Amino acid sequence: MRILVTGAAGFIGFHVARRLLTDGNEVVGLDSMNPYYDVRLKEARLALLQQFRSFEFVRATLADPEAMNQLFDRCEFDRVLHFAAQAGVRYSLERPDAYIASNILGFLQVLEECRYRKIPHVVYASSSSVYGASTQMPFSVRRGADHPLSMYGVTKRANELMAHSYSYLFGLPTTGLRLFTVYGPWGRPDMVLFKFTKAILSGQPIDVFNNGRMKRDFTYVDDVIESVVRIMNVVPSSDPQWSSDSPDPSSSLAPYRLYNVGNQEPVELLEVISLLEGA
Repeated sequence: MRILVTGAAGFIGFHVARRLLTDGNEVVGLDSMNPYYDVRLKEARLALLQQFRSFEFVRATLADPEAMNQLFDRCEFDRVLHFAAQAGVRYSLERPDAYIASNILGFLQVLEECRYRKIPHVVYASSSSVYGASTQMPFSVRRGADHPLSMYGVTKRANELMAHSYSYLFGLPTTGLRLFTVYGPWGRPDMVLFKFTKAILSGQPIDVFNNGRMKRDFTYVDDVIESVVRIMNVVPSSDPQWSSDSPDPSSSLAPYRLYNVGNQEPVELLEVISLLEGA
């Protein structure tokens, strides 16, 4: 297949693109090379992808209608896998505008292009951050997620609602993946495993909040990629069991689905630190 991967120079987008290329697909990777963290890391990921003859890189901003129109005019895609976004929860306290521009306006442009080109399936990255203030465990896509606590979580929840609207109004098949603390090779330097490791290696203290009793559902990147590759070929259709009397948020009468993609075994940060120290 010919597949568009947005955010192809980012952590997850890079791994998705490399797996698809290894499986023999043709991949067009789009990325703005945002300097949110060291661009050299993105360039190094990109260099590995460019070793594949079936990979093409397009540098563009999602919210640029002209660039997106030109790309979709030139290429006919069998799938669109959307992983480009302004990442990071803490940064959304400083620059909420960056999240609106990339995560809302950018996603809108993706949906518009996919709507008009009748893309067979759009898979996009949501986040466990949508659960926010919820304390019902385990987190379930079958329950509401209406109280996100960060602007990042707000934009990801908005993406899910936007996708549902396009699925309902235009019959565009969409699947959202609520990802839980993804880690692994080529990870982002603003994430906890990278930060803690760097601090230990340089002899610096580690900032630990809540006495390290916070838990995270660390999910290895290869497991996330396996989920993406399987789900992209399961094109959603209308759920005949869906009822407005008892609505299931994870499906719809529209071709729309939501899934959690996590490890299901939360780990305390102190245990993570101990493992890193041992390594």
